[in-house]
Amino acid sequence: MHTEANTHDLIITGIHMDLTESLKQLVREKVEKLFRHEERIIRVKVELEYEQGKGGSEHMFIAKGHIVMNGPLLNVSVTDRDCHKAIDLLVDKLDRMLRRKSRLKRVKRKNTHQVDIPADLPKVAAGE
Repeated sequence: MHTEANTHDLIITGIHMDLTESLKQLVREKVEKLFRHEERIIRVKVELEYEQGKGGSEHMFIAKGHIVMNGPLLNVSVTDRDCHKAIDLLVDKLDRMLRRKSRLKRVKRKNTHQVDIPADLPKVAAGE
């Protein structure tokens, strides 16, 4: 299922489970937070998978998130017995990754250093 949420590209898919409208709306609301924190996101894909345990006794929900943006893709997967909790954990994990990526980019930008070119050129101080 392909959804446009406030002009943001969001794809929600269900694997081995039917997605109810309330579940889709929950994912949209949670993922909207990611779009607010990072404007360079091109697309977010959320996959919700139901996995029946061996012997039919225990079940798990696997939530996978994929963020497409300039630079490397961000992929996260979380597992929980409760589907809503898996969605919460997924969005929290994606949010932490985005914040870390943004913080590392700022640190890298602040710590600029002079480039030493191996050539017979007179050395000049910066700003001259």
